[in-house]
Amino acid sequence: MTPRDASDPNDSRWSDLDRPPLNTASLRRALVRDGGHGGFWRDVDVVERTGSTNTDLVRLAEQGKADEGSVLVAEEQNAGRGRLERAWTAPARSGLFFSVLLKPSAVPVARWGWLPLLTGVAVATALSRTAGVDTSLKWPNDLLLSVDGEERKAGGILAERAGDDGIVIGIGINVTLRADELPVPTATSLALAGATTTDRDPLLRAVLRSLEQWYVRWREAGGDPVSSGLQETYAAGCATLGRTVRAELPGGRSVTGEAVALDGDGRLILATGEGVQEPVGAGDIVHLRGV
Repeated sequence: MTPRDASDPNDSRWSDLDRPPLNTASLRRALVRDGGHGGFWRDVDVVERTGSTNTDLVRLAEQGKADEGSVLVAEEQNAGRGRLERAWTAPARSGLFFSVLLKPSAVPVARWGWLPLLTGVAVATALSRTAGVDTSLKWPNDLLLSVDGEERKAGGILAERAGDDGIVIGIGINVTLRADELPVPTATSLALAGATTTDRDPLLRAVLRSLEQWYVRWREAGGDPVSSGLQETYAAGCATLGRTVRAELPGGRSVTGEAVALDGDGRLILATGEGVQEPVGAGDIVHLRGV
């Protein structure tokens, strides 16, 4: 990680007063209790700039330098990645860009696929409560906000394995991105969606507390999406279910159908025009129209 030189007056962390830096000490006091004992989050580290928090945290985990509950936040990423290796870039301090390390050793690996969906539920719940925005989820990992009656992407989630026993979850949320800064017309930010607050400190605390609650509940249930309430809650907030969608699958194949359900593995079930119900475990989903 290469931090920005804060001594450069043209590159100061305070150069944009609408986008103040995160308060690392305050975040640690609020989230890391009793020096890491008695609370789930063990460490919160904020760097000014890095390529990708996911890449950095995976490396630290594989080197044995990060424990479960470690959080790495970047004020700016210049090599952030989304699903399918898509680039994720945004102006410094315009959003929340962070990764967390989880080690759900008590949960069968077959159920780890629920972790991105669990993270989506946790983030959507936190943003709805803290920022007052109606947040929905596009399967499998996009965060949607409504702007002028249209669904637009405000964030995304990326999960990567870290060694044999860990998984790093990366989260990116556009907070104060302005209209002229949007990477694509279908994107948005909390500010553009009329959020009641764009203060990133309480937003990050709320997201991490919500993630802790959902993760601990799911882990204590052995990763069971039904008894933990995860499957029902995700389905209730999923904008993809009930829609006609096109699933663009690995290998260039695509399937069009109605998204009718999630199965026990978190896969999206499509009912095709041929009367076949096809599970989709990986791919790009395009919302075509409502049903």
